Amino acid sequence: MPRTAAPLLTSPIPRVADSDRRRTSASVVLRSVLEHGPVARSTIARLTGLSPASVTDYCARFAELGLIRESAVPRRSRGVGRPHLPVDLDDSRFVVGGVHVAVPYTTVALLDLRGRVVARREVKHGRTEPAEVLARAADGLRALLAGAPGSTALGVGFAAGGWVDRDSGTVVEHPLLGWREVPVREVLGGHTGLPVHVDGHARALVNAERLFGGARSSRSVLHLFAGNVVDAAFATHDEVHHGPRSQAGAIAHLPVPGGTESCDCGRVGCLQAELSERTLCRQAREAGVVDGVNPMHVVGAAAAGDPVAVRLLLERSRRVGRAVGLLLDVLNPERVVVTEIGIMYREDCLTALREEVEAGRAATVSPTSFPDSVLAVAGGSVALDVLYRDPLGASPEVI
Repeated sequence: MPRTAAPLLTSPIPRVADSDRRRTSASVVLRSVLEHGPVARSTIARLTGLSPASVTDYCARFAELGLIRESAVPRRSRGVGRPHLPVDLDDSRFVVGGVHVAVPYTTVALLDLRGRVVARREVKHGRTEPAEVLARAADGLRALLAGAPGSTALGVGFAAGGWVDRDSGTVVEHPLLGWREVPVREVLGGHTGLPVHVDGHARALVNAERLFGGARSSRSVLHLFAGNVVDAAFATHDEVHHGPRSQAGAIAHLPVPGGTESCDCGRVGCLQAELSERTLCRQAREAGVVDGVNPMHVVGAAAAGDPVAVRLLLERSRRVGRAVGLLLDVLNPERVVVTEIGIMYREDCLTALREEVEAGRAATVSPTSFPDSVLAVAGGSVALDVLYRDPLGASPEVI
């Protein structure tokens, strides 16, 4: 029998919109389990606006993949009928690796599906050549996984300061490390054999706050990171703004009125030069407070009652507060989260920062939700954000 062409409309090609819709639906279902679990499927349907049948289907697929499980204790409905079997995240099987490269050391960690740090270690830099730093990070991850039998890694998240291009998986430029055009995704993936996801640490921490921290219900969030590197990130309606080649959030060279610190760019008073932890430690050394380069030693001296250390931390927090005020005026976020060593450990520093912000908005500013694990969370959250945005595409079955 001769073959004839099938009618064009009998087998429609799946539309991009359909794929996007399925990805979004899967994401909101798993996010609902993360935020509300243990939670009944009927409650998920009510919270998300999806049909009960769709929720049941997604939950079945997540359970098959090992991402969720039924709660051991059923919940009775208010009416007559079978008890509900709530579902919850299964945080016993899978982890993600996290790598955060800072100026003095690399933090490697394992995080569970709730963003909690399961294990971590700091790997001090011998040299800062990218190949060596990334190889040692991979060795550190292997050691952590060897110490966590029964845990399966879904992937690795990498975060760093400077200019980090998420789409290409590249550290385009990190002046303090001397890195340029480093193909992190390719190199770290080659060492680990796992999918590697790459982003800047300020954007990574916005996602951590959005998923696991105090900004879950906020419609717009600004994050300011003030460490050795100073940068920012902004998220609105659950989307972090990256800009072309992920250059958004580069605020290191914003001018600070009255600034006196010389910057490597040749100017005076750039934001990073004024706020960097390097500047804090240099000032503390000059004042005889500490003799090293660890900002935690300044915090320790302040806790021991050293008035100069207290003054230095308060002055830095005030400068951070002025930067926050400027960014508030420009971006008008609902919530501001600041990662800065003073406000992470001292209430007087938080008060000093808020005093530099318009009185009606001071309460919207808060410290990071992860004061004891911020760098570990930054790395791991890059991978967890990918999982929660596309649970089926980033599923264990695919990996």
